[in-house]
Amino acid sequence: MKKTWLVVIPVMLFVLVAAFLYSGLSSDPRQLDSQITGQPFPEFLLPDLMEPEKNYTQAALKGEVTIVNVWGVWCVTCAVEMPYLTHLKETEGVRFVGLYFDQDLDPDNGTKTLNRVQQEVTELLSRYGNPYAFNIFDVYRDTSLDLGVTGAPEHFVIDREGIVRMHHVGDINERVWMNKIGPLYQRLTGREEQNAQGAGR
Repeated sequence: MKKTWLVVIPVMLFVLVAAFLYSGLSSDPRQLDSQITGQPFPEFLLPDLMEPEKNYTQAALKGEVTIVNVWGVWCVTCAVEMPYLTHLKETEGVRFVGLYFDQDLDPDNGTKTLNRVQQEVTELLSRYGNPYAFNIFDVYRDTSLDLGVTGAPEHFVIDREGIVRMHHVGDINERVWMNKIGPLYQRLTGREEQNAQGAGR
């Protein structure tokens, strides 16, 4: 009997490990199921990146469908998606709010000054386009951690009541917008119904 268990236990362990590894290989890291989806946007009190004397709370994300874009100037993909986000803002009136954090800024030890960060942000937005209604400065990355952010860019679609309706990891490009985020945005803003009524006339 003991010999049987000596054979069975390693086989069972092997099967479990193999199943775990296979599930990891077959999953898409861009389709992470965020625990925040369906929940209110986490509470916060953070300054405006460009006007630090101005503070925002989660109330700033209510009343209008908003896409919160986690980004930084150090993020190459963020710069790549910037022109398309700006296009969506200008052509479809999409409201983007930036949640900005900087890898090199140490608020306590002063590795990089806020003035330098603002200068880099201004230069990047003037070069690639500015899709943002405003940028919230996530100084210590606390809000990013509350959201479960693992990098940048990441996007959170927020409804008018401040509830997170979608979490998208990676950039927003035309394909992602048309097939994933755009339909939800249209539905939340009521434009889907307006378009259907217009088509029926």
